[in-house]
Amino acid sequence: MIELLLEPEVWLIFLTLFGLELILGVDNVVFISVLCERLPVHQRAIARNLGIGLAVLARVGLVFSISWVMSLTYSLFQVSTVDISGRDLILISGGAFLLAKSVSELKHLLLVTETDHAPHLANGLTVVLLQIVAMDAVFSMDSVITAVGLTDDLPIMVAAILASAVFMVLMAGAINRLVTKHPGLKALALLFLVLLGGLLMAEGFEIHINKGYVYFAMAFGLLLEIIHIQLSKKIKAAQERRKSNIRYLNKPSRPGRLENRQANRFGSLVNL
Repeated sequence: MIELLLEPEVWLIFLTLFGLELILGVDNVVFISVLCERLPVHQRAIARNLGIGLAVLARVGLVFSISWVMSLTYSLFQVSTVDISGRDLILISGGAFLLAKSVSELKHLLLVTETDHAPHLANGLTVVLLQIVAMDAVFSMDSVITAVGLTDDLPIMVAAILASAVFMVLMAGAINRLVTKHPGLKALALLFLVLLGGLLMAEGFEIHINKGYVYFAMAFGLLLEIIHIQLSKKIKAAQERRKSNIRYLNKPSRPGRLENRQANRFGSLVNL
């Protein structure tokens, strides 16, 4: 075992898998953070950690069931000239669910009022966890099948999944705080999930689109939103200073204050 850890090739495979799991895990974390934002504050951390924990368990379980996972790549039937496998069915159904859920959340974000902004407390956590589990299966399937293409060493795959899980927990909290504080970032995350849902459905129909385009669009949109947030802060600070100056100028002076000050100055001159 120690000799295995000293091999550079093992570390190269581990770091590659770790980076891959981290990139693929961002999709899952964004989805979990958006769903948890609808829960009461005291339940969000529980739902996030449970969601990520379930995602890790799903991926580790699929790694140890690798023969079954690979059997899902065999063709079941054809649609026109496209061979549809079990994996394709999972991607199509998962992409459709993600697309519908993201559009629904985006509609809620645009139409919600202050009075109905509070999430439904009745079985809200259970419903959110069920939705997280459904998408965990889709993201985990895609992640594990991709990992198998790099190595067939189970310990390395499990180690990479567990290491990426730690970063996913840290990212989930930060993403959730940003999404809660800045509604624009939540809208951007939902649009990213809409694109991702369409991408999963296209992949299920063997229409291969480079995910790099989606991540580039997400990064560019994030940069624009960060610039917008910083400009909004500066504009708000300038408005606050202007209001403060106006209040100071309009502040009524105390009766006799100016006369007393002038009298004191005159008295000082006389004493000199």
